[in-house]
Parts: sequence; C-alpha cells; structure tokens
Amino acid sequence: MNKAKLAYRPVGMALGATGGFLAGLVFKQVWKLLGRQGDAPDAMDEDRAWREILIAAALQGAVFAAVKAAVDRAGATGVRRLTGRWPA
Repeated sequence: MNKAKLAYRPVGMALGATGGFLAGLVFKQVWKLLGRQGDAPDAMDEDRAWREILIAAALQGAVFAAVKAAVDRAGATGVRRLTGRWPA
C-alpha cells in the first residue's frame, strides 16, 4: 500500500463525516428553496403523498452523492498536493 493511500484513510474518514453533515445542511436549504414547508417527508410519514416522499428521496440522494463526490475529490487532491501521489 502506498503512502498516499495510507495518508488518505484518516482524511477520507473525517471528510466523509463532514460531507454527510454538509449534505444534510445543503439538502435542507434546497428543500426550502423549492418552497416546501417544514422538514422533508420521511418514507413512513402517512400524512405526506407518495409523490412528495419520492421527490424528496431522489433530491436527497442527488445532493448527498454530489457532496460526497466533491468532498472525496477535494480530499484526494489535497493528499496529492502533500504527497505528490494520487491516493487510489
């Protein structure tokens, strides 16, 4: 295992946790921008329509995937700057 990959492991774990937190914040803001009141619906919320639940789930998945990709890429780029090697 190369040094870059070893250096990235703890960084990747910390960035993953931070990314999850940031993705949650971004999703809440996007949900509000769409004009939705209150929190996004949960799949088990019987007072919400299927359509709203599925739209919220798809949007949340897209936001989480985009934030994860951005955080992972930034972390790998940072490790390359420090070690001179890509961590993959």
